[in-house]
Amino acid sequence: MAHSVLALGAAVVTAAGSVWYLPALADLRAGADRPASRRTGAVACLSGWSTAAAVAVLLLLTDSWWPPCAAALAGATATTGLWTRAAVHRRRGAREAARIWAQLGWSGPPERSRTAFVAVVLTGGLVAATATAAGVLWAHGQDTAPLWPAAATPLILAALSLAAALALTATRRAHHREHGAPARTAGERTT
Repeated sequence: MAHSVLALGAAVVTAAGSVWYLPALADLRAGADRPASRRTGAVACLSGWSTAAAVAVLLLLTDSWWPPCAAALAGATATTGLWTRAAVHRRRGAREAARIWAQLGWSGPPERSRTAFVAVVLTGGLVAATATAAGVLWAHGQDTAPLWPAAATPLILAALSLAAALALTATRRAHHREHGAPARTAGERTT
C-alpha cells in the first residue's frame, strides 16, 4: 500500500478522534479543577492522537518505513506510560475516597463496575435478540422455519435481559439503602 494512502487514512482517523482529544484539551485547560488522574489521562490521550498525526505527516514526507514506525513506537510507549500513571493516580483517588466514606460510616458511592455489569447484561441480551432474529429470518428465507419465532424469540430475549438488568439495579439500590445510603428523590440523577 502506498505511503500517501496510509497517510490519508491516518489523517482521517486522527480528525475523527477529535471526540476524544478535544475533551482532553478541555480537561487540561481546567487545570487544578480536575483530579490528577484525569489530567494525566488527558495528556495520555493527546499523546496518542498526536502520535497518529505525526505518523501521518511522516508517511507523507518519507519513502522509508523506519521514521513512521519509530514515531509510532515512541508515541505508543509514551502513551502507555502516561496511561499507567493515570491508573495509579485513579487508584490512589479511589482509596482516598473509600477512606473518607468509611469515616462517614457509609460503604461508599455506587460502584461503577455494577453499573457496567448491568449495561453488559442489557446489551448482551439485545445483541442475542438481534442475532436470533437475523438467524430465524435467514432460515425463513430458506423456507425451513416458521416465521413466528422470528418475532417471539427476540422479544423474549430482550424482555429477559431487561428484567435481569432491572433486578440487578433493584438489588444494588436495596444494598445501598441497607448500608445507610440516603433514599433518592424523584428529581435526583441516578448513576
